[in-house]
Amino acid sequence: MVKNDPFANATKQVNDACDILGIKDKGIREYLAIPNKVLRVKIPVKMDNGKIRIFTGFRSQHNNDRGPYKGGIRYFNPEGGVEYMEREVMALSSWMTWKCAIVDVPLGGGKGGIYVNPKTEKLSEAELDRLTRGFAFKISEIIGPNKDIPAPDVYTTGKEMTQIMDTFSKLNGNEYSPGVITGKPISMGGSLARNVATGLGAAYTVREAAKTLKVNLKGAKVVLQGFGNASTFAGEYLEKMGAKVIAVSDSKGSISIPKGAKTSAILAHKQKKGSVVGFPGSKKISTEELLTTKCDILVPGALENQIDAKIAKNLKCKIIAEAANGPTLPEADPIIYQKKILVIPDILANSGGVCISYLEWVQNNMGYYWTFDEVANKMEANITKGFKDAYALSKKHKIDMRKATMVLAVERVLEAFDQKGIWP
Repeated sequence: MVKNDPFANATKQVNDACDILGIKDKGIREYLAIPNKVLRVKIPVKMDNGKIRIFTGFRSQHNNDRGPYKGGIRYFNPEGGVEYMEREVMALSSWMTWKCAIVDVPLGGGKGGIYVNPKTEKLSEAELDRLTRGFAFKISEIIGPNKDIPAPDVYTTGKEMTQIMDTFSKLNGNEYSPGVITGKPISMGGSLARNVATGLGAAYTVREAAKTLKVNLKGAKVVLQGFGNASTFAGEYLEKMGAKVIAVSDSKGSISIPKGAKTSAILAHKQKKGSVVGFPGSKKISTEELLTTKCDILVPGALENQIDAKIAKNLKCKIIAEAANGPTLPEADPIIYQKKILVIPDILANSGGVCISYLEWVQNNMGYYWTFDEVANKMEANITKGFKDAYALSKKHKIDMRKATMVLAVERVLEAFDQKGIWP
């Protein structure tokens, strides 16, 4: 039994959506919840000291009724160990299915990774290269441009994606196959706007939520928890829409900036000093104080399980845009809904990445590449429609946005399942 099983949480979300839709058939519920395939592999790697070390890798393929599996590859070693990681990638592959369906891109859900933390274990570049290529070899039979298209995730980058693409191509007679993977560098067939995708997508959803609630973004106050890629670009694009950042945090601490500050200035300070703490004109505060700062827009973009029932009771915002995965505990959702705070759940708020991944895959398959604005505009259309469709369902069923996004996604997957039927 895995403690705090993430896959159990993912399954509950599916069942909650089925309850709302009146789906009682146990077989259909299991079909929607359980991955089609979970591959677990051992990867022998010769380390720089000449010794052999065995790593464990996973690839979970959840559902491909709407298109090829799609999802990241992470190098991580969660506290729960190898067994926890297996359940984690199963859950994440499920959420990828729903994320793709919400923004209506023709892909399914997948996720994978290797149980390793290359940062804390300080693997050399050569060891990482051998590990990545060894993993690519082990999963090569189940991935492909029309089967399963991985992407970067925790502690993986465009470099690892290029190594996987190169390995896959060599295994297939040196056939150039850029569409087997996304998140590649531009020079290797990557897409423009990839680096800003998650933050820009979150900003688009906030803009739509603000329109819905009649919140004026000009002068709107924004709090950013976490100051990584997603939050910084979300802050930057919300600034362009007229908002101002009044509080931020990173792994070293949280700060309040009552007069507001440009995201670029805060980022420059962090790059120089190693943390947002100490930014001129700021005051150091606790994580709880950050999350409960009076503002218009709260962007949790750090770790999971940040907003519990206690925090939820003290929230003083109008919109929450979950740039991180799973920042809100289930116990907090009913409290937030009762306070009439509009939550843009993670599977919608941070869907910009999968939108751009889809567009990169399309460009690779066509051999034709779009400009930054063309890519951003296509992503905007998908995300904006996803928000509007989910919000309409939330009103129709009188449910919060988290449940509404799941209902929308399950409906779309079931429609494809009904069209295909079961064979043999």
